[in-house]
This record gives sequence, C-alpha cells and structure tokens, in this order.
Amino acid sequence: MPQGDKSKYTDKQKRQAEHIEDSYEKRGLSEEEAERRAWATVNKHDGGGKKPGGSGRKSS
Repeated sequence: MPQGDKSKYTDKQKRQAEHIEDSYEKRGLSEEEAERRAWATVNKHDGGGKKPGGSGRKSS
C-alpha cells in the first residue's frame, strides 16, 4: 500500500477526517495542512485504518 493511500479506512473514519479538516480550515490553516492534521487526528483516535488486508504476519 503506497504512502497516503486511504483505502483501508472505513467510511466513518473518512467522514470524521472530512469534518476535522473543515474545522481546521475554518481556523485558518491551509487545505493541505488541514488534511494532514485531520488524518493524524483520526489515526491518533483509532490507530489507523480498520479494514482488513494490512501487512501483518500470517499466524498458524
């Protein structure tokens, strides 16, 4: 999965990031910085994407 790929995030996480991004933009941050901070906040709360298929090790 390339850096910046959001395919492993749930719809709820994507909605949360959008709302957080909007609030950062209202505070005067640039669109790029607001997006970066919004995803960092989602990751802080949820620990990253929730959909299966990550790069974990197979357990036997």
